Amino acid sequence: MDDFGTQEPSRRRLGRGLNALLGMAPTGPSTEAEPGTSSNISVDLIDRNPFQPRHEFDPAALNELADSIRQHGVLQPVLVRSAGGGYQLIAGERRLIAAKKAGLQEIPCRVLALTDQQVSEVALEENLKRQDLNVLEKATAFQGYLDRYGCSIEELSRRLSLDRSTVSNMVRLLELPEAVKADLRSDKISAGHARALLSLKSDSDRVTLCDRIQKEGLSVRKIEEAVRDLNASLDDSVVSIKGKKPKSQTTIVELTPHVLSLRDQLRDWLGASVEITLAARDQGKIVIEFQSSDDFERIVGKLHRAA
Repeated sequence: MDDFGTQEPSRRRLGRGLNALLGMAPTGPSTEAEPGTSSNISVDLIDRNPFQPRHEFDPAALNELADSIRQHGVLQPVLVRSAGGGYQLIAGERRLIAAKKAGLQEIPCRVLALTDQQVSEVALEENLKRQDLNVLEKATAFQGYLDRYGCSIEELSRRLSLDRSTVSNMVRLLELPEAVKADLRSDKISAGHARALLSLKSDSDRVTLCDRIQKEGLSVRKIEEAVRDLNASLDDSVVSIKGKKPKSQTTIVELTPHVLSLRDQLRDWLGASVEITLAARDQGKIVIEFQSSDDFERIVGKLHRAA
């Protein structure tokens, strides 16, 4: 999707599609606005989806869609559900906004009977496939779903047919300091840069390195190297404070493309931050980070099963 520095998951992996998620096939038009039917409904009776991950819409793209609607009408009904004497949007907010811009008084709607949780899932599903939905909007939507319905990342990823590591890595971006998130939101740094910054233990170091990314045009690979160097220097400082001889003279061997590939495979498989450092051709260490006791148990369970 990257969203996370490596590559975009295939469209097949992004989700099951709205029809599969809703468990029903499209139906033809109907004159009654009842669940499972299609009908024209006044745009003034439709409230926006409170679970919509998207907060900003491109004005130019909306104007283009409005022009198309003026010429051809709304070709695909939006999805709504009954709510409070009117209707609440489930999917199709861009079409609804553009229809209002085009001066339409009514819009074709498909009325469905869905729970809040199902509406949340449809909103996520609809927006996962959109390239212009920024990574923090997706992360916030995932975290909101997890908090609202008390489910695990594994359950959410299963319901949306996503890799667990995709959801986990995205949600972790919310741990970044606000200054870094602002730069990520405005595309001053990439999601790959942001993920690398997560491995730093200090917010101040994250902000400082984020500034360097922009000033020096550093690649994700360069930032990963800088993060390893910073963390290694911090480890040496801790050892020195304890009265032991620091290992500052230990030679750090640059990771080969093969080792970097193995590290990325471990990250995806474990759904956690993994760092590999080599002190010699056949010596080094693997560091796996965990965020909670549950996360620790999950990682250990995976390692036990693999063993």
